[in-house]
Amino acid sequence: MNLVYTDEAIEDLKRLREFIAAHSPLVASRIATELVEKISLLPEFPLMGVQVKLAPVPDSIRDMVFGKYVVRYSVHSSVIIILRVWHELENER
Repeated sequence: MNLVYTDEAIEDLKRLREFIAAHSPLVASRIATELVEKISLLPEFPLMGVQVKLAPVPDSIRDMVFGKYVVRYSVHSSVIIILRVWHELENER
């Protein structure tokens, strides 16, 4: 199963890293690495996130929570699409 990031998800990861780096570049690097490592598990465990109940097809859109971060993704037969990434204190995307 392939893993694809939307442009929005890539921008989210950049934004989060820049925000954290303003306080601690070392922590920003660690969190970015951990998020990408966690996301890389999705092709092997695509249902590890919880269903987004308000999605048109709830089983296809899921949220994986990692610490204080939420990764929203879409599951398809041959691909997982990372839709958005945000901190829990941000408004839901």
